[in-house]
Amino acid sequence: MATPAPPVTPMFPPKSNTNIITTQSAHPLSLLPKCTSLRELKQLQAFAIKTHLHNDIYVLTKFINFCTLNPTTTSMQHAHHLFDQIPQPDIVLFNTMARGYARTDTPLLAFSLFTQILLSGIFPDDYTFPSLLKACASCKALEEGRQLHCLAIKLGLSENVYVCPTLINMYTACNEMDCARRVYDKISQPCVVTYNAMITGYARGNRPNEALSLFRELQARNLKPTDVTMLSVLSSCSLLGALDLGKWLHEYVTKNGLDRFVKVNTALIDMYAKCGSLDDAVCVFQKMAVRDTQAWSAMIMAYAIHGHGPKAMSLFKEMRKAGIKPDEITFLGLLYACSHTGLVEEGFEYFYSMRDKYGVIPGIKHYGCMVDLLGRAGRLEEAYEFIVGLPIRPTPIFWRTLLSACGSHGNVELGKQVLEHIFELDDSHGGDYVILSNLCARAGRWEDVNNVRKLMGERGVVKVPGCSSVEVNNVVHEFFSGDGVHAVSTKLHQALDELVKELKMVGYVPDTSLVFHADMEDEEKEVILRYHSEKLAITFGLLNTPPGTTIRVVKNLRVCADCHSAAKLISFIFDRRIILRDVQRFHHFKDGKCSCEDFW
Repeated sequence: MATPAPPVTPMFPPKSNTNIITTQSAHPLSLLPKCTSLRELKQLQAFAIKTHLHNDIYVLTKFINFCTLNPTTTSMQHAHHLFDQIPQPDIVLFNTMARGYARTDTPLLAFSLFTQILLSGIFPDDYTFPSLLKACASCKALEEGRQLHCLAIKLGLSENVYVCPTLINMYTACNEMDCARRVYDKISQPCVVTYNAMITGYARGNRPNEALSLFRELQARNLKPTDVTMLSVLSSCSLLGALDLGKWLHEYVTKNGLDRFVKVNTALIDMYAKCGSLDDAVCVFQKMAVRDTQAWSAMIMAYAIHGHGPKAMSLFKEMRKAGIKPDEITFLGLLYACSHTGLVEEGFEYFYSMRDKYGVIPGIKHYGCMVDLLGRAGRLEEAYEFIVGLPIRPTPIFWRTLLSACGSHGNVELGKQVLEHIFELDDSHGGDYVILSNLCARAGRWEDVNNVRKLMGERGVVKVPGCSSVEVNNVVHEFFSGDGVHAVSTKLHQALDELVKELKMVGYVPDTSLVFHADMEDEEKEVILRYHSEKLAITFGLLNTPPGTTIRVVKNLRVCADCHSAAKLISFIFDRRIILRDVQRFHHFKDGKCSCEDFW
């Protein structure tokens, strides 16, 4: 495995006061704490060579530890070079190397080293697997992860307290939630770290209900949650848009002293923003004694998704005055704010200042925001040229953003061209077909509509149904578009029917042009519009909450124009505030108006 090397000196220095190893002023390790770069480390290494300590295992180990502390590709290459100079490295030293590789952009390099270790007859211990499994998780190396799992079972370490959480994390990172759950279920007495791994996996896998169920189980076992637990639980609450549950979690955080963590407060800001309570998000932010970049960025993003572009930009100025350096999330919030308020020029200023002034390299999401910014403003050709001229290969999301803008602005030809780019990358997304089909239908091009629908059928692509949820008495109720079209009349459907009659009396006219079926009568189209998921959720909220209560709805797709018009009138007639979160932003309906000012 290792190259031949001169005999090494003992692992620990002799106790003689005259020995160079214990003479601090002459020993290279005495300067190691002051070392700040790999270049300085190499100077110490040169000094070690001059003082004949370059083959000392103790010295080499310290040098390797330094290289792996804040690992980079270059520092790990040097660490590997030092590692190869040791004739008989032990498992502890390998664990240090594996830990370093797991935190770099090339984590799987740890496996070539691991193979050498195994061939030399050295057995892994319970500290070996966590680093290697983290390496698998970071690059989604499922096959290697499974092999490690098998090895851990053979060595009797599969239920080890250090191995289990990283096994769960590896499987969830590879989107193998069932495998992760099987690992979890085999543990008779899971600790809080194991719970955290499984809860975090569910939260990241967009399975908030399972995450919250495990959190309740953790409490039932009288285990004390940590700040890591609360980050994932609050994230799950955000996914559901469950404000009442979020407020209870806030009280729990405060009662258990977890609000001392800046990241937990930041998660609270994000939770309140995504649950539709911007005022509560602002309150948390203002009460924070310490605010880091992430906290400022979360508040800027909160203003952005609620359509308060000027406030987001004003807060950015305050952030700079406070001496806080912005990061990629900060600029994502600013670009989002500009996109949803039509501030094109300001958006370009922020985009160019990212790299030029603040040294933040734009990523995929920033480029996507720029496409959205141009698309919403109707500058479709510019958006197309922006995508084509990107320094990275365009992803389907860029083209989908532009396709959506083509749909909003009625540009059929460009829409068809954009769809061709999408199909080159991914032809399995039902929404792409629907947008072009609707676009062609609005233009009266029914032959194109039929061709698109036929293509969907041939490829087995299905349309994602609209789904809206509303929280009432700490229970989240879900409704799907079309639930009432063919159903036997229920109290909810009767109430919605009466509601539509009432809306018509104050000027509501169902926009049947949004239902694209050439052979369908307007009356049938009106029925389809009536039972959209947003209307069902809002009606349920009206029936089951006291007068004056805010109704909060979460939808999985973009709110349709007809439901948007209806929600404005409902807010006026019933004197209700309705907060609707769709896939793109928040809409605050009050007194017959929407916060988006019909720009969405």
